[in-house]
Amino acid sequence: MIKAVVFDLDGVLIDSEPVWEQVRRGLVAERGGHWSPDAQRRIMGMSTPEWARYLSEDLGVGLPPDQVATMVVDRMAARYAEHVPLMDGAVDAVHRIAARWPLGVASSAPAVLIQTVLKAAGLRSCFSVVMSTEQVAHGKPAPDIYLAVAAEFGVPPGDCAAVEDSSNGLRSAAAAGLRVVAIPQPQYPPDPDALAQTSLVLPGLAALTVDAVLGL
Repeated sequence: MIKAVVFDLDGVLIDSEPVWEQVRRGLVAERGGHWSPDAQRRIMGMSTPEWARYLSEDLGVGLPPDQVATMVVDRMAARYAEHVPLMDGAVDAVHRIAARWPLGVASSAPAVLIQTVLKAAGLRSCFSVVMSTEQVAHGKPAPDIYLAVAAEFGVPPGDCAAVEDSSNGLRSAAAAGLRVVAIPQPQYPPDPDALAQTSLVLPGLAALTVDAVLGL
């Protein structure tokens, strides 16, 4: 029996992956670095310290990772101040699932951006547990964030459902022992091995119904 449902944020509730890519690519270009073809795919799910170090050292930004993180997060906050790119059906899906289960957020986004998005969307009160990978030792695909959220709920991971989109997010939730719902994004399709670890694959948030979760 599912006792709690945990949402990823980027790529699930907000269409932010293109924004993250634009901001990070812009910084790499400004600093004379090189954006590799698989960079965005590799970054998805990394914690803030992890992707900041990757931009600094591997992609040639050449600034200290903490400075890289501050620059990127500040630019993302400015973009969100102009517009929060909610996914179609995000608000309805959250309210629909919140009417049946307690909800959590397990996101790789910095905590300040998570709060900004949830408040702007009017969804903050729907989530009783909100955590960033900044608060755990390892980002996705490690299971740390999902184990931490389940612990906050006081619920065994196997009694929680996760709603994810990316390869690393799916792997993280599966490694933690949650039952995983995938809502893949066509622009950043998850790897077959990650999809194979899910309990359910849905075409969009409109299909995330109480009955769908009860069937996990």
